[in-house]
Amino acid sequence: MLRIGLTGGIGSGKSTVAAQMQALGAGLVDTDAIARQLTAPGGRAMPAIVQAFGPEMAAPDGSLDRARMRELAFGNPDVRHRLQGVLHPLIGEECERQARAHGDLPMLVFDVPLLVESGRWRGLVNRVLVVDASEDVQVRRVMARSGWPEETVRAVIAQQASRAQRRAAADAVIHNEELGMDALALCVQSLWQRWVRPGLR
Repeated sequence: MLRIGLTGGIGSGKSTVAAQMQALGAGLVDTDAIARQLTAPGGRAMPAIVQAFGPEMAAPDGSLDRARMRELAFGNPDVRHRLQGVLHPLIGEECERQARAHGDLPMLVFDVPLLVESGRWRGLVNRVLVVDASEDVQVRRVMARSGWPEETVRAVIAQQASRAQRRAAADAVIHNEELGMDALALCVQSLWQRWVRPGLR
């Protein structure tokens, strides 16, 4: 099974590419979805998060208060590292469990927003695919999707790896600026044909 690390900045269109790869027959392990599961009410990460950051980080339903944690973590590398220290081992365990559960597929895609930042994923996948877009495009998409103010979106982008850093780590880059869905799908199909051939595994 060919293991692909898929990454890109917020608003790049990475999730759309992941869905298109699934449609072609790939399995998908979504680390964001796993993190949400771990920080949902009763999630495995919540006791350690409350212990590390205080009970105010839990919402009334017992889930992570994401807005409060985002406010605390922005501009504070120590907080981000402590949070990652709680989440990343649990995410890693669940990723491997889900990978085994997918069985025999031609490709398994790991959707990892912080693939470049983590430093550990390069050794866990065969290829890295980056979905790239300009910062202005990212901001426009996220504002339309989430309703966040522009300064919040740009603050998130500033905390992520730069476009240059992601491209430097990539085996392939999809430049998803003004591509329509059909054109984006053709890009994904082209990569599929190149990478899934037995000689490239």
